[in-house]
Amino acid sequence: MGAGKSTLGPALARTLGYEFVDVDAEIRREAGVDIPEIFAAEGEPGFRVREARMIQTLCERPGRVIATGGGCVETPANRTCLTEHCIIIYLRIQPETSWRRVGQSKSRPLLAVADPQATLQQLFARRDPLYREISHLTIDVDKLNTAQVQARIMAEFEPAGLFSEK
Repeated sequence: MGAGKSTLGPALARTLGYEFVDVDAEIRREAGVDIPEIFAAEGEPGFRVREARMIQTLCERPGRVIATGGGCVETPANRTCLTEHCIIIYLRIQPETSWRRVGQSKSRPLLAVADPQATLQQLFARRDPLYREISHLTIDVDKLNTAQVQARIMAEFEPAGLFSEK
């Protein structure tokens, strides 16, 4: 949360001539309600089922920059699908930075708890090793702006021609 994928994703997609797709936005569009409403009605397990279905659909077609929600990596099928079909870039953000960026947001169901900072610490501890395991590139984004992150991505992958096949 707060790593910058919603800002970086569209910018990177424009640079590459790709389509940008945000998994959460697609889930909202398909469900006709916001994510907090899905969590309230179906709980996190119901949301994760929707998320896995959407990731599977989006991974089937190349030429996209896909922004996933942070928790998608906790579902083994998502990790497999992403690993088999995508170049995975982990925008690694420390929990403290995440809290500064999104702590006051009312649209983050996982932070609607008594101690949201402790929740961010727990989520990071659980998810960080999973992202590190499957990512092709990990970028610590705490002190970087969007342009710097995009430049790192392009420097890493463009010379190898990995973005040339849509």
